[in-house]
This record gives sequence, C-alpha cells and structure tokens, in this order.
Amino acid sequence: MDGRSITWLAFLVFQDVVSKELLNDFQKPKAIPEELGQEEKVYNCPEHRVARLLIAHEHRNWGIEEWGRVLFTDESRFCLRSPDDRQRVWRSTGERVAQCNFVPGISFGSGSIMVWGGISMEARTELVVVNGGAMTANRYIRDILEPHVVPFAPFIGNDPILMHDNARPHVAQIVNEYLDTVEIHHMIWPARSPDLNPIEHVWDMVGRRVKVRTPGPANLRDLSAAIIQECQEIDQAVIQDLLEGMPRRMEAVIQARGGNIR
Repeated sequence: MDGRSITWLAFLVFQDVVSKELLNDFQKPKAIPEELGQEEKVYNCPEHRVARLLIAHEHRNWGIEEWGRVLFTDESRFCLRSPDDRQRVWRSTGERVAQCNFVPGISFGSGSIMVWGGISMEARTELVVVNGGAMTANRYIRDILEPHVVPFAPFIGNDPILMHDNARPHVAQIVNEYLDTVEIHHMIWPARSPDLNPIEHVWDMVGRRVKVRTPGPANLRDLSAAIIQECQEIDQAVIQDLLEGMPRRMEAVIQARGGNIR
C-alpha cells in the first residue's frame, strides 16, 4: 500500500470516528434556546461539524508563516438602509413636529451593493464592486481571479494559497482548472463557516464605520465610495492581528467539536 492510499485510509477512518462521536452528541437530549436562529442550527449539523473538524485538524499546527501564504477572500453585501435606520435628536418643548428635526426618508430595500476583497498578512487586494447581475463562474474568473487574484499572488510570496468559500461560482470545474493553469493552490473550505474566515471581521468593521457616518450615504454611489474609503482606512496591523489569530481559531473549532466558535 503506497503513502497516498494510507493517507486516504486514515482520512476515512478519522471521518468515520468523528461522525459517530458527533452523532452520539446529537442523540443526547439538549435544550435548544428559542433565540437560536435557524442559520446557527445549520452550522452545527453533523456533516458540517465533521468538515470543520477536518480542516481544523489539518491546519492545527500551522503557524504564522503558513497562514501568511494565504489570501483570504470573500464577497459581502451592504445595504443602503437597514430596517432600523433611526437617528436620535434633541428637541425642545414645542419642537416635536418642527421641520428641522426631520430628514428625508428612504424606505428599506432602497438598494444594496456587493463587494469582493481579499486580505493577507502583508497587504490586501483592491476592493471590487460587483455590479450588473449575479456572479457566475465565468465572471468570477474574468472579473476577480484574472485581474485581481493572479496579479496579487506574487505579493504573498512563493506557493500562494487562495481561500474562498464553496459558493457555486468558486468551486466550478472551470474555476478549478483555471487556478491549476495559473498555479494557484486553493483551500478546501467547509460550508457555512464565516466564523473561520477573518475577512468577515473586516466586513463588520466597514459596515459599522459606514453606519455611523454623518451624513450617511444618500445613494448607492455614495455607499460604494464610503465602503471603499472605510476599507482603505483600516490599518494593516489590524488585519495582521486577525490572521495571527488563525491558530487559535483552529484550536477553538477542535475544542467545540466542530461547532460554531462565535
């Protein structure tokens, strides 16, 4: 039996053992809080927990040098207005309905934009605003990988690794073939695991900063400009701290037996 067969056999044994242990966990009676959302329940189904445990064990011993070779990427959607887009004002007696205390309202659903970006230990990609329809595999190659990921790879160093989630455009066969052609390795990432991707913290920071802007974005063009500016103003040291925390994330997944870690 060659080394590859032994490795594959070990993987199957590990998966079988972990699956049985997690199944036993799920068969035990547990009180599920009412506030637990459906999305969080999906994160913790046995199949996803097994996949999360596998990647955590595989990268458990990775240090800063290994994680420094990874380009973490993701798309995120930002809305012009949220359902609770309220502003508080001080009003004197008799000014309750004064015109100066009102601002023109824009109903929820006034529009949104999707952006793509990538972060690494030493630098980050240009933020890309994805306009004009859904992201397809061909578009992902044409608008993201070719103009942004491939030119960025040398900044990471030798043997760069692309991390993208398993959205359909990302895992399409033509995308895998393209990445093989340009010699960029990519990580097999577990489904529904935003808590493992440090770029999610960047999106959260950008969203919070845009939300407290005064005045806030009035239209999608303003929103796009605000997102780009706020993203650029995040210090690279903040991103480095996020990536340096990857070993702790892997260990936390193992301790949580594949469960959600936030």
